Amino acid sequence: MLWIEMDVATNVLHKGDYARMGNNAMLAADPATGEVRRFLVGPSGCEITGIIATPDGTSLFVNIQHPGETASERSDPTKPTGISSWPDGTRPRSATIVIRKLDGGVIGT
Repeated sequence: MLWIEMDVATNVLHKGDYARMGNNAMLAADPATGEVRRFLVGPSGCEITGIIATPDGTSLFVNIQHPGETASERSDPTKPTGISSWPDGTRPRSATIVIRKLDGGVIGT
């Protein structure tokens, strides 16, 4: 599996060539078949960065960088949840998420 992370700056996201893209996301590509699928979509105003898996492939760690960022690349301090309230409904914060399958299997299969 080839993992593709989108890290488009918020000042160009949803504009021009990126108008139909939506939020930054992570894609899974199968080099053998050429199939590409969306694996996850990040919260508003974030960039998807950094990825690492456990040696057995059953846990995937992905970074969500600065959710809530605006096109000016600074959020309004008087409205901290104006763009995003990820991850817990309050002021948005960067985080590392861990992805596992319910059955404990290898991610991407």
